[in-house]
Amino acid sequence: EVQLVESGGGLVQAGGSLRLSCAASGFTFDDYAIGWFRQAPGKGREGVSCINTNDGSTDYKDSVKGRFTISSDNAKNTVFLQMNSLRPEDTAVYYCAAVRARCSYDDTTMYYGYWGQGTRVTVSS
Repeated sequence: EVQLVESGGGLVQAGGSLRLSCAASGFTFDDYAIGWFRQAPGKGREGVSCINTNDGSTDYKDSVKGRFTISSDNAKNTVFLQMNSLRPEDTAVYYCAAVRARCSYDDTTMYYGYWGQGTRVTVSS
């Protein structure tokens, strides 16, 4: 059974940092790309970043470049999203997703076959 489990969300002040984790199981990790999406209240789900775990290549939404860093620990089947200099507009539920293909940050949600349950990030001003 494929499982993606996010953790690490919470409440942080603007300018602060959080590190999200996405623990994967039930599939061959290196064969999949992992994406991070977010959904703010009243808005659609948008891609933030993704990583191709077989070669470590990454992609980012423009508004998070230089602030967010995606990485993977293939030995632990886990992908991380380090979020620095957080802004109130980063407030959202963050989801990780997996696809057996290469990724770009702006792939649609339909591109991904597996999803986690989400972790909430709240950035106060």
